Amino acid sequence: MMLSLAPVAVLCLAFAGDVLAGDPPNRFHLVAWMGNAIAGCRKRCRFSSSPGRFAAGTALVIVGAVIMIGVGWSVERICAELPIWISVIVQAIVLKFTFAVRSLARAASMVAAALVNDQLDIARREVAYHLVSRDTSTLDASQVAAATIESVAENTSDSIVAPLFFYAVFGLPGALVYRFINTCDAMLGYHTDELEWFGKASARLDDLLNLIPARLTALAMLSIGLMDPYFRANRDDATRIWWRDHALTASPNAGHPMSAAAGVLGVSLEKEGHYRLGIELAEPTANSITGAIRLLWGTSMLAVLLLVGGLVLRVPV
Repeated sequence: MMLSLAPVAVLCLAFAGDVLAGDPPNRFHLVAWMGNAIAGCRKRCRFSSSPGRFAAGTALVIVGAVIMIGVGWSVERICAELPIWISVIVQAIVLKFTFAVRSLARAASMVAAALVNDQLDIARREVAYHLVSRDTSTLDASQVAAATIESVAENTSDSIVAPLFFYAVFGLPGALVYRFINTCDAMLGYHTDELEWFGKASARLDDLLNLIPARLTALAMLSIGLMDPYFRANRDDATRIWWRDHALTASPNAGHPMSAAAGVLGVSLEKEGHYRLGIELAEPTANSITGAIRLLWGTSMLAVLLLVGGLVLRVPV
């Protein structure tokens, strides 16, 4: 029974570690190592044709995923021979590398603080450096707040719920494979001449892997909106906004947590020329970012509780 409950302890300890300590420096961070490897492979791609670049990008994803399966499996096998408390700590440390709540909340807080202090240029730089890839140099305060909330909402799914979900279902190999493919998509999934085909395999796989987590995240956000008195004013509209607007984004998944967050927070989220979620709602402000951070923490904790419950139900009596 103790061994069967070990994944529960690993998940709880990893989440507690993130809450208390956050992320280590990049030189010690597994995801940073993944990013360096992906960037190195990108530089070494010598194919100029679309089929060649697609084949190279597909090979990168497959080889990287196989390596991550091997790493996760090896850690679990080694830990099986260790005392249970050491095994839990080691696996929790590895799992912690696959998700980040505290650092996401901190990045959003920095943008909100800059907006509160009327430091728009600093807010633009912070959101561009930590949260989005779009050009932020001409965004006004409301657009900066919207970009921040959109990123927090999407990353609640991609960077927290999804890796923990795949850990609960497939163990460390599942969490590591998800994190590798998601990192590939974050670095390569762009519609440019260089990356259109090189990043296509990772983008499509990332879409597939996030089908369930994105929708679970949206439902968890709506649940927090119902339970937390902070969001009381927007309860009647939240589900309607999510159901109506989730398909407005180009991504089949990002619109779910983003539109749910728009409804729960009672704000309109717009990326000019691409989408506008909650069109009839108020423009977001720095206070809206504060609400998004509260929603981030509430959703993350609810997701952990639900996944722990799922793991406990799998334990043989």
